[in-house]
Formats: sequence, structure tokens, C-alpha cells
Amino acid sequence: DPVPPLQVIRPGPCGVCGSRIRFGKTAIKCCQCQLLLHIKCREQCPSLCTPRPHHHAWPQEGVLADFAPSTPPLVPTLVVQCVTEVEKRGLTETGLYRVSGAEQLVQEWKRKLLQAGGALPALSSVTDIHVVCGVLKDFLRGLKEPLVRGGEGTASPLTLLPGAATDIPDGAASDTALRHVVSKLPPANRDTLAFLMLHLLRVSHSPDCKMDVLNLSRVFGPTLVGYSSANPTPLTIMENAPRQCKVVARLLSLPPSFWRGFVETEQENLVPV
Repeated sequence: DPVPPLQVIRPGPCGVCGSRIRFGKTAIKCCQCQLLLHIKCREQCPSLCTPRPHHHAWPQEGVLADFAPSTPPLVPTLVVQCVTEVEKRGLTETGLYRVSGAEQLVQEWKRKLLQAGGALPALSSVTDIHVVCGVLKDFLRGLKEPLVRGGEGTASPLTLLPGAATDIPDGAASDTALRHVVSKLPPANRDTLAFLMLHLLRVSHSPDCKMDVLNLSRVFGPTLVGYSSANPTPLTIMENAPRQCKVVARLLSLPPSFWRGFVETEQENLVPV
């Protein structure tokens, strides 16, 4: 009982020919047994199948690795699906990520996706693309540790990254330090950050969105970098804003080829566009 073609998020072997179907490629999957197939192999698919148990729900909150797949690139399915949907129909929307979607719908869809685990319902039925943007931002904001800040101890890569982005005055030295610290991030954080940076660069290059790097850095600074304390006061929020913005702007200044190195684990393993 195959569903319409979908983009592969978790690479796996074709159930008919056995060759690997790569991340971002188009394939079909059986509704009952979750068998993954190349579209060209559909005719050879066996007619009988055995239903598999449903995926376990994701936790309501956790660190990024709790949501990541077991095979690279370690980008949570929820993040990939939101980004894919936004790029499919959001790159002509003015104020993408700055304009808020209806909060009730954002929370409803976030809850629905978390409860679904790896078998996510299609986001094509969400009429307002700003709601999809809101789900992505809310998911990242709800992590126990911000994507690029957190971890145990002052010497962890997560703690060092903001300093590498803002405290080294020499541009070339800062670039080198930033690349080094990013490469040492926990794998799920590193891969997801790379995936998001490539996405935000595409948004920044869309003239219709009117969201340049500075605008996107202001929006995503608090979400990706977090605050200097667990329960920030209004004053802390205001004081942290310039540094948060600068960290994201510096990350977006690194070339796309650097970020692609983490999410394109094979030459054909392309990020969905």
C-alpha cells in the first residue's frame, strides 16, 4: 500500500533491489510495513506485507541528540521536514521567520510531530507557512540545551563556540577558530547546525523574503545561542541580544562549502531543496 513519493530523511536499502536510497532522494514507502523502495522498483514490490509497530513518540523535551536519527547526517526528522516544507513554498514570503504564525497552531503541530516520532504527518496541510516556521523555532527553543551553547564544563565546544565567534578580533583567526569549534561540536548539534545554516543562507538570498543575514541573525540569535543564565531577566535578555546576533551572523559568514561537508556525507547525499 504505497504512499505518494516522499523525500528520504533516513537513508536505507531499497526493499526490492537492495541498493541504498540516499538522504534527500525521492522514494516511496509502504503505509503498512514501512518498506522503502526506489520508484523504479515499485512494480517488483511484493504484494503482501506485515505491518510494523508505530514509532515511539519523541520526548517532550531533551537535548538535540535525543531526536536525531542513528545514521548520518544526524539531523532530526522534524527539522528536515520543516525546512523542506519552508523551502518548497516559503521562499516568496516576506518576513519569513520574522512574521509569527498562530501560536495555537504552532503548539498543536509541534505536539503532533513530537507524538508521531519518526513517522511524521505531512506538513503540506498546514496552510500558513509561518506556522511551519514557528514549529521549527519552537522546537529549537524548547531543547534542554541551545543548539550552539550548553554542555558540561567551560571547555566544551558548545561553550567555546560563542567566544570563537565574537572574542577574536582578527577575522582570519576568528574564522579558523570558529571552523575548529564547529567541527568539535556533538555530532547531532554539528550536523543540524550545518543543515540550518545552509537553509538560512538560501532564505537570505531570496529577494522576496527580505530577510538578510542581519535580520535572520536577530531572529535566530536567542533560539540558537541561548542566554548566559537559565532564567534570564529582561535586562539579561537585552544585554545578551547583540552577542547572540553576532554569533549567528559569524556562522552565516562561513562559506556554504564548509557546512555542506557535514551534511553531504556522500557526493549524492544532497540536502533537500
